[in-house]
Parts: sequence; C-alpha cells; structure tokens
Amino acid sequence: MMTSEKPPLPEDGRRDEADLGSGVEQQVTLEMARDGWDSKVEYFLAQVGFSVGLGNVWRFPYLCHQNGGGAFILLYVVLMALVGVPLFFLELAAGQSIRQGSIGVWRHISPKLVGIGYSSCVVCFFVALYYNVIIGWSIFYLGNSFQYTLPWEECPKEGNITVKECAESSPTSYFWYRKALDITDSINETGEFNMIITGCLLAAWFIVCLGMYKGIKSTGKVMYFSSVFPYVVLLCFLIRGVTLDGASEGIKFMFYPRLEIWADVQVWRQAATQVFFALGLGFGSVIAYSSYNPRNNNCHRDAFTVSAVNFLTSVLASLVVFAVLGFRAKTIATNCVKRNLKAISGLLINASNVENLTLNEYEDWYQSEGQYLKIPEYNIAPCSLEEELKQGVEGTGLAFIAFTEAMTLFPWSPFWSVLFFLMLLNLGLSTMFGTMAGILTPLTDTFKTLRNHKLIFTVCSCVLGFLIGLMFTQRCGNYFVTMFDDYSATLPLIIVVIFQTVSVAWVYGADRFLEDLRQMLNRPVPVVYKYLWKYVCPVAMLGLLGASLLKMVLTTPTYTAWNREKASKEDLPYPGWALAVLITLIIIAFLPVPLGYLHFLLLGRLGQSPADTEARYEPCATTDTDLTPLDTLHPLLEGNHLPHSPNGHIESDQSSVL
Repeated sequence: MMTSEKPPLPEDGRRDEADLGSGVEQQVTLEMARDGWDSKVEYFLAQVGFSVGLGNVWRFPYLCHQNGGGAFILLYVVLMALVGVPLFFLELAAGQSIRQGSIGVWRHISPKLVGIGYSSCVVCFFVALYYNVIIGWSIFYLGNSFQYTLPWEECPKEGNITVKECAESSPTSYFWYRKALDITDSINETGEFNMIITGCLLAAWFIVCLGMYKGIKSTGKVMYFSSVFPYVVLLCFLIRGVTLDGASEGIKFMFYPRLEIWADVQVWRQAATQVFFALGLGFGSVIAYSSYNPRNNNCHRDAFTVSAVNFLTSVLASLVVFAVLGFRAKTIATNCVKRNLKAISGLLINASNVENLTLNEYEDWYQSEGQYLKIPEYNIAPCSLEEELKQGVEGTGLAFIAFTEAMTLFPWSPFWSVLFFLMLLNLGLSTMFGTMAGILTPLTDTFKTLRNHKLIFTVCSCVLGFLIGLMFTQRCGNYFVTMFDDYSATLPLIIVVIFQTVSVAWVYGADRFLEDLRQMLNRPVPVVYKYLWKYVCPVAMLGLLGASLLKMVLTTPTYTAWNREKASKEDLPYPGWALAVLITLIIIAFLPVPLGYLHFLLLGRLGQSPADTEARYEPCATTDTDLTPLDTLHPLLEGNHLPHSPNGHIESDQSSVL
C-alpha cells in the first residue's frame, strides 16, 4: 500500500522511547467493511465497459477516415503505448493501492492536491449530463425501430406533396432533425421542450439509477450483459457487412495509409485526445473501479489487457462502419449513374451499351465526355464512389443519419435497426455506470454522511442529473450537447491528468511509487515507467494542452446548425453569451484544483494544516482477504470493544496504533 514518507530519525539515529515503546510496535489498520468485486470477470467487464463507449463506434472511425487511414492507426498505437497505457496503469495502481476514490487518492499523496479529485467529479458530472441525453436518443430510435417500414425510410407527404424539407435533404436527415429533435435554426432560438425526448431522458436516468442503486454489487451484474452484448452485435454487423456490395471499397478507403498526415500537428492532437478519452483518463472512474480490487490483483496486466481490448474494439467498429458505409456509398453512386444515363440515353448513339457501365467506366466517361454535355434543366453529376466516401460523418450524424440510412437498404431492416440501437444503448449505459462511479465513489469515501446513505445519495444524484439535463431536451438542446461535448471535459481533464502525473512522479516520487507497487504486486515493475511518468507523459500532455489552447485561440468556436429553409447544415459561430457559458464550464471544471491548494494554505496559516499526509488522512477502508483475521489480534484487542464485520474482520472508522 502507498504510504506517506516517515519522519526522519534524530541525529543520534534513535527514536524517542515514546515512539518505540518496548522496541517492538505493531501498526494495525482497523478497517471499515467496504464492497468489493464478486469476481475478476465483473471487474474486467466494468473497466472494458467504461473505456469502450460510443466514441469507439463513431469517433475513432471518423478520425481514422479523416486523418490518413492506416497512418492514423499507427500513430494512435504509438501514442497509446507511450502515453495511454502508462497513465492508465498509474490510475489503476493508485486506486488499487490506496483503496479510495479520486478525492482520497490525491489527498493521500498530498493534501495540497485534493482539488484534483473534486475536479474529476465535476467533469464526470458534466459528461453524465449530456451523455445520458445521447442514451435517451438511442431509446427513442430503438422504440421507433419496431415498425416493419422504418419511419425514416421514406419522406412524409402533406396531401400528395412530399414535405419540402425532406425532399431537399434525405428521409434520415429529416427524421433526425425534425421528428426526433425538432431542432431550431440556431442556439439563440430555444424553443419549447421536446416532450418525447424528455420522456426518453427520464427513462435513461431511471435505468442508470437501477444499475447503480447497490453500487458495484448491482453494476457488476449488469455488466455481464451491457459489456458483452455490443460485441455480439458488432460481430453480426461485421459478418453481414463484409458480404455487402461495396464493403471492400469502404474498408480499403478506410485503411489506406497516407503518411504525409504525420507532419500535421493537429492530427497528433486528435490522436492524443482520442487515446485520452478512449481510456477514460482523468475521470476518476478507473481509480474508483480499481479501488474495489484486492491488493494483490495484477493491475499491470489489466492495464495492457483493457487497453488492447479497447483498441481492437475501435478497429472492429471501424471495419463495421466502413463496410456498411462503403455499401451505402456504392448504392448512392450506382443510383446516380442510373439516373444520369437515363437522362442522357436519348442523346447517345449507343444508348443500349451505357446502361451496363460500371462505376469506374462511368467515371472515365464523365471525365472525357460527360462533363461537357449540356442538358436543359439537368446537371450531370460525376457519381464518384470515392467522393461519397470522403463525405465524413462524425458523431451523432454517423449513428443517427448515415448508418440508419444504410440499414434501410438491408433486407429485414427493422431487425438490424433494433440490434444497432440496442448496441448503442448498452455501450452508453456501461460508460454511464463508470462515469457515475467516478462521482459517487470518491464522494461517499470522503463524506461519512453520504457513505451511510448511499442509496438516497445515488437516487438524488440521478434526479438532479435529470432536472439539469432538461436543458438538452429543448428544441435547441442538441447545440448544448455539442457545446458540452467539445468544451466541458477536454481542457479540464488534460489539466487534471497533468497534475495527476506530476503528483505521483515528482511529488510522491516515481521510485517510491514503483517500490510500493513492487510490494503490492509481489513482483518488480519495469523501471521504464519511471521515465515515462516523469518525462514522456508530462511533456506529451503539455503538448496536447498547448495544441488544444492554440486551436481555441486561433479558430473561432463554431457549432453545426440545421437550417430548416435550406434543409442543410451550416457552421455558425457561437454568440457572445454562449462563449461565456463554455468558458464558465471550463473554469468551473478546473476551479477545484486551485481552490484545494488555497484551502490547504489557509489551514496552514490557521495552524490546522496536517504536517504530512498521514497526520489527518483517514482512509476509507476496504475489506480484503489479506487483512489480519480477528483471532490473531485478540491479545492486542483485550479491552477494546470494536465492531466486527460479518466476514470476521475488524470494522472501524479509523486507523489505530496498538
């Protein structure tokens, strides 16, 4: 277990008799019973479920597609190995060693750094607010998937006339922006509440509350389904996807390496950010989950295993996404070719031959002849498969527009739609459980009142999350989701992780931390981590922070709005009040760090600050199989009436020296 530095010996090399007693003194930690994982499988599924989320399905494929394909994957692997895995291992080891949530871990290392834990809680709360809205959207689409003709397959009609907004865009875009969100034209137009989405948000928070009401005891059981089911769905989609016409073109386009992107600093920024969020660094959830482990658990192996599963899941999801999008792109391009050839067939001498042109043959013909043809009231399009694939769709657009459009082309499309949105629902829930653990665990570990009323605290947290989340169910709510996603977590978490790394590697000491891990794991830890934690990771995180700040300063923050009249998307700058909101979000998320330090200094001036990390810190204990059984302590406890936990271990609120 990580321990605080002991007071130095006097110059004569002896301690006072009061310190030594008879020369043999035993320090026994009397611990209050705390929940633990019922099995290693539950813990592993929980860590995988938290780290593998919606970003693996829609963020990683988009970044890979936009930033060099195979070259981006190689860059991602390098950053994962040099920065991601070491920082992930650091959080796993700190939580398992100190047996606390994020607040207790950093307070144990140094009371000056307690704000790091509170900052992680704030960021987790911000993320939980909008992340559950996305789960609500998935519930809405899941409910609408139980129809033989999916409601986003065709444009609705008003009388005999197709709705203009749908005709000028697409059925899936119309359903998303008008039926699901009923979105306004800008963030300045709030609009009324969307009652259907509000109901779906309530259902999402109710499910989260059910999954969390017994802490990890209930969450661990839910993970058997919520963490495994998405892989079953991904494999089903992969098997179906690779058999589709155009799948090979999509996958080839996805992974074709373009090494020149390595010269772009922003590509490095995006790769590092994706590594950062893929592993859930800085949220405190990794620390919370690992704090329930036995002390001899091999967290070093867990760091590599969970990271590898996370990366392979991203690759699997990319294969699925681009196999399906390749099919979609080829279908769109083929229909385009047919329309063009039908329009010009009367002008061509060999009209019977052009109907059988392949996409490549049509593209060659278009470059040599087609683009020069002039037909009244008709524009001949190039119908390029590659151009269709280049139209990268990110985030919600990929899940709720592009992928849903592709599924309408499948036989038995409602079946595939149900599977897809069930997968999104479970991916979101498994991540939400981890996010909520990053809030509930450190706070209940720190405050005894909350610890004694965990169920009430959990329910009240979910109710509060729902009430604040109502801002996202307004007609302009999607714009606030974008704002929170882009700005409420990124910068604060980068700063939190920088402080985490510096506090362990420099404040506590990398050598000392490695020695603690050696004792905890009963095996040596590679010394390379010392140099990664002290030099490589801080430099990489500072570079990421600098690149992120540079991007914010040099480019005006914008959001993508839907223009109803034009039936198309457009990028708009945030208005002044919205810029103030997003700046406030960043400040609030980071503010606990300096406040914690100032609080420590204030207590010091009042003479109440602890002299070292052991003086006032009382760890919330964890029942563990390596605790000293009660029977062996009987001679020491004669006359001390301490409560017993059901498993025979000593139960107390504090540490005692006997």
